[in-house]
Amino acid sequence: MRYRILMNAGLAFFGSLALISSASAADVQIVAQNPVVELSVTETVETVPDTAAFSTGVETKAATATQALRENSRQTRILIDKLKSAGIAEKDIQTTGISLNADYEYDRENKGNRFVGYRVSNQVRAKVRKLNKLGSILDMLVSEGGATNLNGPYFSVSNDAPLKKLARERALSNARAQAEEYARASGYGGVKVLSVSEVLRSVSPAQMPVMRSMASAAAESVPVSVGQVGTGVTLNISYEMIP
Repeated sequence: MRYRILMNAGLAFFGSLALISSASAADVQIVAQNPVVELSVTETVETVPDTAAFSTGVETKAATATQALRENSRQTRILIDKLKSAGIAEKDIQTTGISLNADYEYDRENKGNRFVGYRVSNQVRAKVRKLNKLGSILDMLVSEGGATNLNGPYFSVSNDAPLKKLARERALSNARAQAEEYARASGYGGVKVLSVSEVLRSVSPAQMPVMRSMASAAAESVPVSVGQVGTGVTLNISYEMIP
């Protein structure tokens, strides 16, 4: 957990402080008669992920743009069919980019680039909800599906609402405990909340390097370790010290 603390101690002697918070219809003015403590508290709850996303695709080359595109489309359909045959639902398969570019090779004799045809790439993002199958799916895409690249996986939790709730409760509890310590140390009896704002965040392990090519395909599942992912909540809370 992290804390950012600002004590407005001069309020006890120089009057009140107006804290302004924006609302959807109008601004609400909150007046504090006593010193104010502002805290920024972050709590993160970690758990084992149940979902993984990765991107894959096919790149083809041909003498003409039409040939390159048609061959790429044929191979991409095979790739998508392999994803479906592995149990990945159609809603969890999404095309993320199609590109067509002229292809050049460096001509050492003429010391310049030489046009050789066209290059087409079709990238697809897929989501796996049964992580015990992830390694075999990645290997199958290269060895049987014709994939020329893999990126990911990116792990997550399909339903993180309970994790957010727990992190929020911990942040609230810790923030109040800290505010009450400052109040007692300053000669006050307790605190009351003036304002609360929230920032949500996800904490995932670094992307796993599973980039492979057809030439490096192995006849076994790709080893995958899911680790843990975190769901974090940051609360910015203002407390007024009260007698």
